[in-house]
Amino acid sequence: MSDNLLQHINNPSDLRQLDEVQLPQVAKELRDFIIDVVSVKEGHLGASLGVVELTIALHYVFNTPNDLLVWDVGHQAYGHKILTERRENFHTNRQLNGISGFPKRGESVYDTFGVGHSSTSISAALGMAIASNLKGDIEKHHIAVIGDASIASGMAFEGLNHAGVTDANLLVILNDNAIGIDPSVGALKKYLTAVKEGKNPKQNNIIKSLNFDYSGPIDGHDIPSIIKELKRLKKVKGPKFLHIVTTKGKGLQQAEVNQVQYHAPGKFDAITGNIIPKSEENLPPKYQDVFGLTILDLAKANEKIIGITPAMPSGSSLKFMMDAFPKRAFDVGIAEQHAVTLSAGMATQGMVVFCNIYSTFLQRAYDQVIHDVALQNLPVIFCLDRAGLVGEDGATHHGVFDLAYLRCIPNMIIYSPLNEIALQNILYTAQLGLNHPIAIRYPRGRGQFVDWQFQQFGNYEKIEIGKANCLKKGTKVAVLSNGTIGNTVTLALAKIKNQEDFAHYDFAFVKPLDEKLLHTIFKEFKTIITVEDGVIKGGFGTAILEFSAKNNYTSILKTLGVPDEFIEHGTVNELQQYCSIDVKSLSTIFSNY
Repeated sequence: MSDNLLQHINNPSDLRQLDEVQLPQVAKELRDFIIDVVSVKEGHLGASLGVVELTIALHYVFNTPNDLLVWDVGHQAYGHKILTERRENFHTNRQLNGISGFPKRGESVYDTFGVGHSSTSISAALGMAIASNLKGDIEKHHIAVIGDASIASGMAFEGLNHAGVTDANLLVILNDNAIGIDPSVGALKKYLTAVKEGKNPKQNNIIKSLNFDYSGPIDGHDIPSIIKELKRLKKVKGPKFLHIVTTKGKGLQQAEVNQVQYHAPGKFDAITGNIIPKSEENLPPKYQDVFGLTILDLAKANEKIIGITPAMPSGSSLKFMMDAFPKRAFDVGIAEQHAVTLSAGMATQGMVVFCNIYSTFLQRAYDQVIHDVALQNLPVIFCLDRAGLVGEDGATHHGVFDLAYLRCIPNMIIYSPLNEIALQNILYTAQLGLNHPIAIRYPRGRGQFVDWQFQQFGNYEKIEIGKANCLKKGTKVAVLSNGTIGNTVTLALAKIKNQEDFAHYDFAFVKPLDEKLLHTIFKEFKTIITVEDGVIKGGFGTAILEFSAKNNYTSILKTLGVPDEFIEHGTVNELQQYCSIDVKSLSTIFSNY
């Protein structure tokens, strides 16, 4: 057995000392290292396995970190991290106080641009390239690595459109594996497939038409071929585009065959590749499945129901409806702006549109929510999955801003269900017909009831818009909570000695607020505490403060939630502890009253 090469590579300078013939061995060792760590520690697997050879070739040919390398999204950057001084602490990936699961400027000089959301790499690398030109650093190289799912997004095209009329020293590498998290969709995917299969006429090249020096497609797992082409491209001036073809999950058979499941498989056996099964018995349902099964059930009875998701059919569980009603449920690709305005267009024609977007990704379509939906008062039903703190994906993915950024928009109804039954009932209520758009936000993870039984059509209850509920009566302090964090409040109140002093109200509607009940609460209680799983500034607590000020109430108000900073990665429980909204922290706070 030859000596392990990877253990001697701490940075790309070490890698460049090796002979090219040694690099396939480095690739095997790097793949094994990723598999060994991720099988135990969990994380994103398939994407990083697919770009091992490309990662090695890039750091071998280019003078990183002086040459600037930008990874789009960053799911695929584990090999990059390991080769750039983070092999020794890679086992802390995505853990509290450990390294981030995505490239992050504050973590390493090799991480040139922070990523997590898609399709930003071309614009960022072009910005760097233009800046280098202005500084007279014309020999510096700028490389953006982007996948075929991400390049179909509007922002990527905006970057390509601008780059094509510059003399920027920019290399865009298309990592084409025909999949993002779910399989890629759309006309561009069909075009790329035709290119790969040699069925596209050479003169019919969309990238060349945008004034890029196009080469490829080449085998993204053939290190000598990649290195040869990268060395050639180093000498070419202006915008360049290299099309490489890879297999997501390369080197682990199950990950190659089942690419959706092995995107982030959880714990698995590093030798066999088999996922270690988690018992689903005696567990409440996942909120995403409650959504997916309920919209399917509602769609059977209401033929006007449409489902739309931007590239998250599995993650949102819209897949259930897509399988049953393929003509009424759409994966539009990584295109949040398009998803929202497409929903608006359908709503003008009387369709009942459920637009399911992760809370963090709706940030990308903010103008469309305001300009195309709310301004026209179109009753689009936004279902914001992964609301609140999401855990290990960290700052780029937490859904903590939605209450604040939606609450200021006229015509918008905002509802956070306390549990899975409330989620079903609001979905039912929304499709009966509303006079305004609504945002329904619910968290990653599971509901509350182990014995939850799916309510079939006919058993749903209509929810009164804007009504809050008293969950527990008390005499001295009123706790007002929004959404599923209310269950944490209930557990915290059960732990304190002076339980009878505390009343607890579920304010599921942040907009419109139940002002009638609020007047009663403010007249009855001298102390009011608000609890939410979003940012305190501008969120639910702020809405209560505004109500108090407007009506000249003098009760003491305390707002609890996510502080005014970007929250990093860790388990949801660890992050709730950090924000003082876990059971223990809340019970301590309550005990002081």
